[in-house]
Amino acid sequence: MSTPLSYKDAGVDIDAGDALVDRIKPLARRTMREGVLAGIGGFGALFEVPKRYQEPVLVSGTDGVGTKLKLAFALDRHDTVGIDLVAMSVNDILVQGAEPLFFLDYFACGKLSVDTAAQVIGGIATGCEQAGCALIGGETAEMPGMYPDGEYDLAGFAVGAVEKSRIINGRTIEPGDVVLGLASSGAHSNGYSLVRRVIERAHGSLASPRLRDDFHGRSFADAVMAPTRIYVKPMLELMQHLPVKGVAHITGGGLVENVPRILGESLQAVLYRDAWKMPPLFAWLQQQGQIADAEMHRVFNCGIGMVVVVAADDADEAITRLTGLGEHVSRIGEIVDRPAGAAQTEVR
Repeated sequence: MSTPLSYKDAGVDIDAGDALVDRIKPLARRTMREGVLAGIGGFGALFEVPKRYQEPVLVSGTDGVGTKLKLAFALDRHDTVGIDLVAMSVNDILVQGAEPLFFLDYFACGKLSVDTAAQVIGGIATGCEQAGCALIGGETAEMPGMYPDGEYDLAGFAVGAVEKSRIINGRTIEPGDVVLGLASSGAHSNGYSLVRRVIERAHGSLASPRLRDDFHGRSFADAVMAPTRIYVKPMLELMQHLPVKGVAHITGGGLVENVPRILGESLQAVLYRDAWKMPPLFAWLQQQGQIADAEMHRVFNCGIGMVVVVAADDADEAITRLTGLGEHVSRIGEIVDRPAGAAQTEVR
């Protein structure tokens, strides 16, 4: 007679899932804010748009962490990729002037490790705290046979709100405006298929002991795994005091493909390469991979995680305010009339 089967025999451990939920609840509680009516534990999370909004427009964004996760697996470092996950969505909705309100995540794996998942979700909670949004729900999916042992995938989305009259859409950008660049913390979460290829060429393996070597005052692993910077709080503060004309989150596509997303067809952003210092990680990647300048600018943020366009008269005050809020800001370029046939962003 055949032995009776259980879900655990098939590879899904319900008890481990329940244990993870218990670990998650206090992490989620740290992120609670006005508007949360019901969060973790229900079939759906409830959120009420704060009553201080007169004409709220909801803005949403979704993303993952990409192949940076391959480095997390190789290095057994899972505590910061959750920050990356949150950052990629909240920074996206921020560019339209939206305040992130809440975030939901999706964690999928072949076999659930409660400790690993708790580290990841702890990072998600930290990212939500940095962004001022609530972690109000999510999903953990254990799917035997779908993922190799020790690996997982992440996705998430954020919802924010902005007053209809204060939506930032780039329509007021004009020649003579100034382009400011907010420093990145590293490669953020983009270009890691190329990053991994360069590391493998230079060190032979993503798990090479050389990734623990000193790299400009920290280990190379720390430099390459640095979590994506979340710009929400300083940028929302700036928007309360100055008219911001346009904002671009420098993600996939690098500098030259993200800045045009906020420009009219008749405009060009001219960026001056010597206006900011490219962090050592990018110099190393370019040298080890023999990567052309143009390829660097269309794959990586090259040290600029967010671009802000303001009127020339407001540039100095914007720099002063953002610097006082902890950002490293550089005046990196200007808006000009676009020459016929020219690209919308040129790095000189």
